[in-house]
Amino acid sequence: MHFDDTLETVLAADLSGEGARASVWRQLVDLIGRGRVSADPRAIALLHDLRDHVPRTVRIASARDLEYARPPVELVDLLATDVIEAALPVLRGAHLSVDQWQALLPRLSPPARGVVRNRRDLDPAVHRALDSFGSVDLVLGDDRPVEQAAPVAIAPQPVSEPSVAEQPVPETRLPDPAAEPDPAGPFRIADVMARIEAFERAHDGAPPPPPPVAPQDSFRFEADATGQIRWVDGVSRAPLIGLSLDFCATPGHARFDAIAAGALRKRAPFRDARLTIGGDSDATGEWFVSGVPAFDHATGRFIGYRGTARRPYHGERAEPNRDAGVAQLRQLVHELRTPAGAIAGFAEMIQQELLGPVLPVYRDRAGAILNHSRDLVAVIDDLDLAARIDGDALDLRDDRVALGPLFDVIAADLVALCELRGTLLEVEPTDIAVAGDRRAVERLLARLLATLVSAGGRDESIHVRVGLEGDGYVAIVLDRPQALDAWPGDSVFDVDDGEEDMSLLGTGFALRLARNLARELEGTLVFGTATLTLRLPAANVVEIGRAQRR
Repeated sequence: MHFDDTLETVLAADLSGEGARASVWRQLVDLIGRGRVSADPRAIALLHDLRDHVPRTVRIASARDLEYARPPVELVDLLATDVIEAALPVLRGAHLSVDQWQALLPRLSPPARGVVRNRRDLDPAVHRALDSFGSVDLVLGDDRPVEQAAPVAIAPQPVSEPSVAEQPVPETRLPDPAAEPDPAGPFRIADVMARIEAFERAHDGAPPPPPPVAPQDSFRFEADATGQIRWVDGVSRAPLIGLSLDFCATPGHARFDAIAAGALRKRAPFRDARLTIGGDSDATGEWFVSGVPAFDHATGRFIGYRGTARRPYHGERAEPNRDAGVAQLRQLVHELRTPAGAIAGFAEMIQQELLGPVLPVYRDRAGAILNHSRDLVAVIDDLDLAARIDGDALDLRDDRVALGPLFDVIAADLVALCELRGTLLEVEPTDIAVAGDRRAVERLLARLLATLVSAGGRDESIHVRVGLEGDGYVAIVLDRPQALDAWPGDSVFDVDDGEEDMSLLGTGFALRLARNLARELEGTLVFGTATLTLRLPAANVVEIGRAQRR
């Protein structure tokens, strides 16, 4: 039986300092907004109490992080009734029922209702409810100082009507400065412009920079059986709660290196794993992390990790090692690729009889050499890719990659392998696109599908399904071959391959390479009981974000 005490941990946090209140605000908004915990009434009540004590910039940043997360109605109500900068990203993507919209609209400010009014995906009943507010939402507020806010109007001057015998004389009349302005009279253009300028100064002024945060030197943590950090002491919890020891489990600004991930799969202790945390909290920067596995005393079951983290000592750097081994491997790959390509080309010339007639037996041998040479070239390319990833030398470009046509090409290339293994590969049609380097995405999916098919058995089916998730990622779910059932979860990355493996470097290496490449594309590759899920950034969400930044 598993019990998730994340919410209770956050609710029990100390709220005496401004930094602590801001941290709790960020954690609760993120946990509830992304559906990791339910909208507990205690949490919502605490957020209402904290709102006036949390800096405006923190509230705005938390709301922007939930723009595509579909938060529950209780959290939408809280954020939508805040300042307009916090209400804007939430109202642009909120998914509520008609009754919930009708209950929320009276609580919104006129600018916030204007955001809802511009949406075209809402029920007509919601727009009718907006129309019922009439001209109230179209009134320009007076944000000028009190001493400048008195209305000014032109006082009408009495004009006597000329008699029929008199000739009218043109006369220019000026307003009497001493005359009292008519409250019902019209505004002057200068007066309206002054009010507009006052409104812009009040709402578009840059917020004051936050005070600098003093970095901490160490912290303690506890993680559950899946590797997710559930308790932190010594630094702000927000950047660390929910972070996984597996460096490919969740994309984000904080990430462990492969030392912690390898120890997690083997339930082994680890020392001086590298952790880098982004942002502007007291946990920002580089860390050396050590941890030991914890086991239940009664059952012996693995329950997680307990560990500590420290800042690098003088002269140390908590960065991934870029030693000479990576450069030597890339040099070796470069030296192997040329002769392997030459052998493949010469074997193809013999097989095609481009150099003259050849006996059938030699043509068959040349064909076998050609196939082995191509496999060797593929292995060399995989080693080169792994070296470039490890050496942080992978050149990736921003492309929009349609998955439907790409899957069609990959499936056509794997027809011969599917027939050899007796495995059926089924890919559901899709029109979804992902964001990332085109060649890297193509190679990732091709190597992943080829590895799964090569591990498949006769009369086995591998089904591929694609769906768009609410957090801006595309989920590609693939069936897990039965041959991999002996390695549950992420232990499949340590597969010791047998003689029948179709991958020269082994299934474990191919899957680790796919996982690392997915990480470089800002995605994840996670193995489940019967499936594995590849998550990549959705192209439409990335394009929307770029357009908003422009």
